[in-house]
Amino acid sequence: MNAATLLEPFRHEFMLHAFAAGSLVAAVCAVLSCYLVLRGWSLMGDAISHAVLPGIVLAYIAGLPLGVGAFASGLLCATGTGWIKRHTRVKEDTVMGVVFTGLFALGLVLHVRTPSELHLDHILFGNLLGIEPGQLRQIAVLSGLVLTVVLALRRTLLLAAFDPSHTRALGFPLRTLDTLLLTLLALAIVASIQAVGIVLVIAMLVTPGATAFLLVRRFDAMLAFASGGAVASTFIGVYVSFFADASTAACIVLVQALGFVAALCLGPRGGLLRRPRPATAQRA
Repeated sequence: MNAATLLEPFRHEFMLHAFAAGSLVAAVCAVLSCYLVLRGWSLMGDAISHAVLPGIVLAYIAGLPLGVGAFASGLLCATGTGWIKRHTRVKEDTVMGVVFTGLFALGLVLHVRTPSELHLDHILFGNLLGIEPGQLRQIAVLSGLVLTVVLALRRTLLLAAFDPSHTRALGFPLRTLDTLLLTLLALAIVASIQAVGIVLVIAMLVTPGATAFLLVRRFDAMLAFASGGAVASTFIGVYVSFFADASTAACIVLVQALGFVAALCLGPRGGLLRRPRPATAQRA
């Protein structure tokens, strides 16, 4: 394969849009994934991403921007889950499972019963190679907003994740911080759906943070490694998908999964292949 062939993806405008949109989505999802992994909220990303479907369909019916409906539906899922958890004895993971599956099923029913030009495959799996300039600007604005707020409040959000009691003692409203993080998560999912879809955004909200957790100890380093690794995985996934003629979003997630497996096996923080062999095995 000669140099001209290797550079072929960079000669197409749709590929440049895919690289840019994918990198923005990867960065914002990776930063949020660090908080989700540390707080044990990975299922919340799954719940909100599935719960946006009815909002998308209802927004289409009402003639509103689809992102508005997706954001409202995702926020309803997050706040509804919190309300049910506070007022019942049902555990949070159970509540999330019931809420997001119910909303996702409602979205499927509405989609089937509503004549529209919405392609379910694009909603579920994204259409990264079909990103238009207007959509790219929307992704850039939403991603920039989420990243700015998260990085500005990263210490406070981290304190709330590790020590809620101390956070309250310092005068920070813990419930407000939780709501803010969930709102930012919903915004990030709205920005990501156009690129990677409802199903695959879950991996982008979990894998980068989990991989960075296996490799570094300091939280700032975790943020940097997660976002850098996610952007690199996106670049590789988009590039490989061009030659493999495969799903772009799936290639991105596959590269991220391979990175996690590598960190799990070779990571300095107890990688499976780096662990010392038991003394009995060494004597044998």
